[in-house]
Amino acid sequence: MSFASSGEGRLSGPDAELFLEVFWDLFRQGIITLGCNDSNRQFPFFRVSSFGRRILDGHQAYFFHDVSSYTKLLTEAVPNLDNVTLLYVQEAMQAFKAGCLLSSSVMLGVAAEHTFLLLIETIEKNATESAKFAAVSKERTILQKLNKFKNILDQQLKSLPSDIKEDLDTHFAGIMSIIRNFRNQSGHPSGHLIDREQAYILLQLFVPYCKKMYQLKAFYS
Repeated sequence: MSFASSGEGRLSGPDAELFLEVFWDLFRQGIITLGCNDSNRQFPFFRVSSFGRRILDGHQAYFFHDVSSYTKLLTEAVPNLDNVTLLYVQEAMQAFKAGCLLSSSVMLGVAAEHTFLLLIETIEKNATESAKFAAVSKERTILQKLNKFKNILDQQLKSLPSDIKEDLDTHFAGIMSIIRNFRNQSGHPSGHLIDREQAYILLQLFVPYCKKMYQLKAFYS
């Protein structure tokens, strides 16, 4: 494919500017790449990248390209998403768009921890269930709270509905562990860098994690 700047199909000035904005945005996201063959390797020739083909083939479960599309995707999965959580997630997406991948990882980690703490607050207000999880609040760090909560939750599995039990370990502890690890590596001067595809995957993983946490919130409300 190529972008023709002259001839019968020439775009108007504003449309040409809009095309270039969209083109380079898709290029930065890795969805398209320059060149179409050995003879035409440079702009204006371009093609869909291997990453873009995975998206077109439906192998990317959650696809988004800007803050608004990510917000729509997330709020459709979690309609009653907390506004504070959404603020940090949108900041993570904005940082991702700007290429500030370490910042994106940190903000997403904050959003994930905040979602977990909201679940704990919900359980503490439940007179029937709060006693079972009382030991969680006594732990000092987020990691200790997470581990204690997971241990107690494992003992309550028989009482959980099947839709909550499905992929619970993966969508709760598994994803939370991944997001926290990247957040800790990014938030401390370790020199560890995160690449764009890793950051994109973390934003994707937050969606099923958040959905699972809100299923738990609804159950314990």
